[in-house]
Amino acid sequence: MFGKIKEAFKKLIDTVSETIKYRTLSQEEIEGLLEELELKLVEADVAVDAAEKITNLLRSVFAELKIPRIGDARSVVMDAVKRKLLEILKHGVFEKDLVELVREGRKPFKIVFMGVNGVGKTTTIAKTAFLLLNNGLKPVIVAADTFRAAAQEQLKKHSEKLGVPFVGGKYGSDPAAVAYDGVRYAEKRGYDAVLIDTAGRMHVDSNLMDELKKIVRVIKPDLKLLVLDALTGNDAVEQARAFHENVGVDAVILTKVDADSRGGAALSVILSIDRPIIYLGVGQGYRDLIPYNPELLLKLLFGE
Repeated sequence: MFGKIKEAFKKLIDTVSETIKYRTLSQEEIEGLLEELELKLVEADVAVDAAEKITNLLRSVFAELKIPRIGDARSVVMDAVKRKLLEILKHGVFEKDLVELVREGRKPFKIVFMGVNGVGKTTTIAKTAFLLLNNGLKPVIVAADTFRAAAQEQLKKHSEKLGVPFVGGKYGSDPAAVAYDGVRYAEKRGYDAVLIDTAGRMHVDSNLMDELKKIVRVIKPDLKLLVLDALTGNDAVEQARAFHENVGVDAVILTKVDADSRGGAALSVILSIDRPIIYLGVGQGYRDLIPYNPELLLKLLFGE
């Protein structure tokens, strides 16, 4: 993962550190290096806006860079670049732990999962249920997607596999009513959390947004999670914008990060969505959901 991006940063750092051993970089040289970096990032599927954000930050780093007479120039350059990148990666941190939120919140803690078809929402809900179970909490899975033919069956299979209660409704029935039934089920039986799946038609679909608004109005969720596919890059950014403007997004779960071999699409989404990221999906297994960690991401970017 991040192979092409690693190469781009390595070349930049090598060139800068070799040059500043002997003299200060000229403004023309800085611009040339950053232009080359931006091109390499775009070739690695980083969105143009995200690539520009990175190069603009690094411009100030190189302009202010000072190398001690005795010292390792490469380490100084590497540390300066990493420090600046970490600043922007930290903007994506969701400061609360989901398990603690559920444990300390009112019962049942209501989580609505949103996202278009194909992003991995069903699997993500199952992974979240597994996470809560592993931490001694009791979740209920609710299939409030009454629009897609296979949606309920898929979730039901996961719930059976996990040993988690499942609440569904008839196809074509009111999704808000199904979600409400799921919450009532959890309330009566003392469950800790309700994980509510919603329909995933295209994000420009006004019917979908109206449906989501009604679900939110009826059940008043404690957390609204948007599931995005890292591989879709700019489209994921547009989805985040549309869902947040229409319904409000508390945090994002970014899926298929492991499948993004170049890493550019995932990095673009992380830098551009302007919403906190709570988890990254890194595989198909129930354990393949890891907290978003800027330090870990930085290590991947620099091949450490």
